[in-house]
Amino acid sequence: MQGAFWNSRGLIDLAKHRLLADLVKEEQINFIVLSKTGRDDFPDHILKNLCAGRYFLWHSMAPHGRSGGILLGVDLNVFDIGAIVEGDFYVKFTLRCKNDGFKFVLYTVYGPAQHQNKQAFLCEPANTFSKESLPYLIGGDFNIMRRPEDKSSGVFDFKWPNLFNAVIESLDLKEIVMSGRQYTWAGHGDNPFFVKLDRILVSTDWEDKFLLSTVEPRDRDISAHTSLVLNTGASTHQTDQRHFKLERGWLIRDGFYDMVAKIWQSETIGRTPLERWQNKLRRLRQHLKNWAKYIAGNYRKEKKKLLELLENLDKKAESVPLSDQEISSYFERGRDKMVRESQGENSTRGRR
Repeated sequence: MQGAFWNSRGLIDLAKHRLLADLVKEEQINFIVLSKTGRDDFPDHILKNLCAGRYFLWHSMAPHGRSGGILLGVDLNVFDIGAIVEGDFYVKFTLRCKNDGFKFVLYTVYGPAQHQNKQAFLCEPANTFSKESLPYLIGGDFNIMRRPEDKSSGVFDFKWPNLFNAVIESLDLKEIVMSGRQYTWAGHGDNPFFVKLDRILVSTDWEDKFLLSTVEPRDRDISAHTSLVLNTGASTHQTDQRHFKLERGWLIRDGFYDMVAKIWQSETIGRTPLERWQNKLRRLRQHLKNWAKYIAGNYRKEKKKLLELLENLDKKAESVPLSDQEISSYFERGRDKMVRESQGENSTRGRR
């Protein structure tokens, strides 16, 4: 089971739609948790894009004023849905895994940034979660740190962290440790500071069910917040049988029309015109599937290398401020490395 948690800071930007769709396809995401969406009216075509066209059920909670807003979506091929409940600062889904019948509760939270609302935010889980009879997990942007090391610099105020930790201890919750990064939010400016505000907490019975659970951060390229991917280590046993789909992006690639024409005009076996036409379609479809896999593979390789560059820079910036010259030099070295690797792959392919 895989889930994604992200403070998206709005969802107007099409780049965020693409990021989520890619995440769903590449990570096989079964549920999506978004906070600070800034709205509660999402057209169907946007929701369909966010989940890469999969069969998701969505629920949105309106923002309070100009900030906030929660959007939660789950894959109906993986889960049965029970109750959906809204609190002041959370949305609750009661879910049942279709593959093994396991029932649990998924809470997504968005904690207020305003200090005057933090006490009410902390009282709500203390009162609500203590009555929960099913295993549950809670994820999102809590807008509260837990310990001094959750902040890269500046004075650490213990007031809200102490209360937050007291609530966690009273509910006997466990935090799934995030690997690869120390912080989940980055400030702006020449000398940004970093804070850990986003996290995933689970009840002990949920932890007992998914002992191999991990939380991995993703790159922080289009939002100040890092998205978190939860992986329970348990398969949902859902087959991914994809139908053929013509992508509009193929039409603008060099040589695409010539390739299609060459395949279509090649000799085709068939006793009748209809049979020959069907065989032409079948052969063209199979060729385009293989061609698309090759193109997508190259795209994923290039994307992975660029994201690794960004991630290394981001991690380094968490401990040492980077100058513009260092950033330019870093990307120059990365670009040269990718060119050399690409040339090596092409020469190797040419000898085969």
